[in-house]
Order: sequence, then structure tokens, then C-alpha cells
Amino acid sequence: MTKRILIIDDSPSLRGMVKLSLVDSGYEVLEACDGIDALEKLEKEGKVNLMICDVNMPRMDGLTFVKKVKEKAEHKFSPIVMLTTEASATLVAQGREAGAKAWMVKPFQPAQLLSVIQKLVG
Repeated sequence: MTKRILIIDDSPSLRGMVKLSLVDSGYEVLEACDGIDALEKLEKEGKVNLMICDVNMPRMDGLTFVKKVKEKAEHKFSPIVMLTTEASATLVAQGREAGAKAWMVKPFQPAQLLSVIQKLVG
């Protein structure tokens, strides 16, 4: 069965680049432009196998999104990878505390991202 991944980032070009890598590797991809959009997509589309989320976004930032989505029973155990320009130890710790499973800093190598996804969802 095809694994579904939700990409949450306010940059259409970054979402496109990540999507291309994922689709080429056989994943089904959904996209959202911020945390609010992501919560609405999850409500409509149902379960995803993994989420890739930016930190700095308008309307709802990534850390707030992670906290909110982890409150929902159906997404409580869904792995979330933070993909962001932020690298401060404080933010990484806040991300882990909120429920993020991995933290990657942009710019990133698609192979590195795919490796992390492989470890988390197979």
C-alpha cells in the first residue's frame, strides 16, 4: 500500500521540490501552506503515514501545529519531521517535546530526507 505524506510549508517551491523527491520514490503526497491548512487537510483526507513540517509559517507555525495534531487520537503516533531553516537547540528541544520525531535543516539533500522517511515509515 502506498504511504501518504503531508508536506506543510508556506513556500510553494520548497513543497514542490520535496513532493518531486517523494513522488519519484513512490509516496502519495498531500500539501498544505501552513498549520491551519494542514489541520483542515487532515480533517478532510484522514490519516497520513508521515508529516513534513516547516517551523516559520503564517497563521499557524509548525510547533503549534505539532502540538495541535498530537492532541488528535488518529494522529497521535504519526511521525513528524521538521524541515526548517531553524537550527537552535532550544527550538529543536521544543519540537521534540511537542512530538516531532526528526529535525532537518534547510537546505537539505533529498537523499537524506528520504533516508529519514524510510526509517520512520519504511
